[in-house]
Amino acid sequence: MPSALPLADPAPLDGLLPASVLEGASTRDFGVYLHVPFCRVRCGYCDFNTYTAEELRGTKRSDYASQAAIEVELGARVLEQAGLPRREATTVFFGGGTPTLLPASDLVSMFDAVRSAWGVAEGAEVTTEANPDSVDLDYLRTLKRAGFTRVSFGMQSAVPHVLATLERTHDPERIPLVVQWAREAGLDVSLDLIYGTPGESLDDWRRSLEHAIAQNPDHLSAYALIVEDGTKLARQIRRGEVSQPDDDLEADMYELADRMLTDAGFEWYEVSNWARGAEHASRHNLAYWRGHDWWGVGPGAHSHVGGVRWWNVKHPAAYADRVLAGHSPAAGRETLDAQTRRTESILLLSRIRDGLVIADLDAGARSAVAGLIADGLVDGAAAVRGSIVLTVRGRLLADAVVRRLLPESD
Repeated sequence: MPSALPLADPAPLDGLLPASVLEGASTRDFGVYLHVPFCRVRCGYCDFNTYTAEELRGTKRSDYASQAAIEVELGARVLEQAGLPRREATTVFFGGGTPTLLPASDLVSMFDAVRSAWGVAEGAEVTTEANPDSVDLDYLRTLKRAGFTRVSFGMQSAVPHVLATLERTHDPERIPLVVQWAREAGLDVSLDLIYGTPGESLDDWRRSLEHAIAQNPDHLSAYALIVEDGTKLARQIRRGEVSQPDDDLEADMYELADRMLTDAGFEWYEVSNWARGAEHASRHNLAYWRGHDWWGVGPGAHSHVGGVRWWNVKHPAAYADRVLAGHSPAAGRETLDAQTRRTESILLLSRIRDGLVIADLDAGARSAVAGLIADGLVDGAAAVRGSIVLTVRGRLLADAVVRRLLPESD
């Protein structure tokens, strides 16, 4: 089952926010994340808050879109009651789970609820994640007509034995077809890859990169496999049935990805993300890394508004009970103090190209920059221009960079 929620303060049933969220609100963008917690099967490596049909006791998938719409309406009231200025959503992101297990009409109705409650800014980025075996051309055309702009396919690998280890159900030969359909529908395309799967060789990974690049996507994400406690994969490794991912091999895989994607015309803009120009970078994820505001809708979804962070109850049945009773589905929340917000800002902005401005650091962190340059972790030319940009080595050792910038975090 998915991991436990964080420990924090109780969240009020009415969801009301403190007056502190007003500070600086006009300088922050607002986005909406809609979590669709359903999957056909549970992949052995996955620790996300997702549920198969067998785990959905007490609620039905067919009721979910209307329940999510209730939370959207609650969110609009809460932000208005807090005195926040009305801000249209600049990004909307459907994640999961597999959002496209729901009918396209359900995703459209959830998006319509966002549009009705908050409004959607002109030129907004509207994305859904999708498994390659969960959509067809008509489905994608329906989304495009409704205002979706982008689809992110969970490709993960092009190598059958790697997909089998990950327990992914799609045929890698379907990737060109779904990318073609997305293009015909008029949607931007992102492909998500995972590297470091037990049994995956460097040549396997090269094959996956070549296959992904050949589809000419607008955006590509490459994430190192993380073995999460409580997952099936963690138990398999503990029993010796599969090998533990190799850190050195993962480093080689990362450097290979960076070389191949750069040579193919992609620009690196975040530790695990590349795009064909800034216009194709994920604006929704950039808003997370830059500390903007977002409302997370759905079971287990997290939200952040003006330094207040909260998260919803996890099981879809518990979520349904809360929203149908007119209560906030939040299970807990925390109000971040200035030091925590500063620390988190450095943690997140140091991952983004040109994200961390040296002048914004305190004196101790500014003095550490010279050492980071000398050690090859930070691009010296970028530092002269006034920002911290991680080198390839720095991207691999981002935590070490942060520790140098925040020595008190040790």
